[in-house]
Amino acid sequence: MNRRAAGMAGGLAAAVPAALFAALAGTALHRQSLEATHLQATGLGAAGAALPLGAVAALLLLASLQLFLGAAFRTLIPTAVCGALCYALAGWWSGMESGKRLIAGDLAGGVWVYGIVAVTVIMLAWCRRYRR
Repeated sequence: MNRRAAGMAGGLAAAVPAALFAALAGTALHRQSLEATHLQATGLGAAGAALPLGAVAALLLLASLQLFLGAAFRTLIPTAVCGALCYALAGWWSGMESGKRLIAGDLAGGVWVYGIVAVTVIMLAWCRRYRR
């Protein structure tokens, strides 16, 4: 096996657990929000509003994992596999029946699920510079 193929196999072997970790941690984290009651004291928020900071943090976690994969293995394939697998898992968990659903169809859930695609495209464009 040549060196490039070995690097590709290692990249795929690292992308799968990274995607599982990002999907699990991101799903657990995405519901955290900053309530408007904290923001009203500073005059920044409206009554009843909540900022989905957990979803943003989950997307930053995914982006950092994808950046690591792209830089470490110097190919775009692990970055793409990580994003696709994370999106597939999040889509599966958001499409379950009502009592078992892990990702609700609210603002935080939408930012998390659809943000995975945006972050993956941005990281693929960014990691092009690391290719051999």
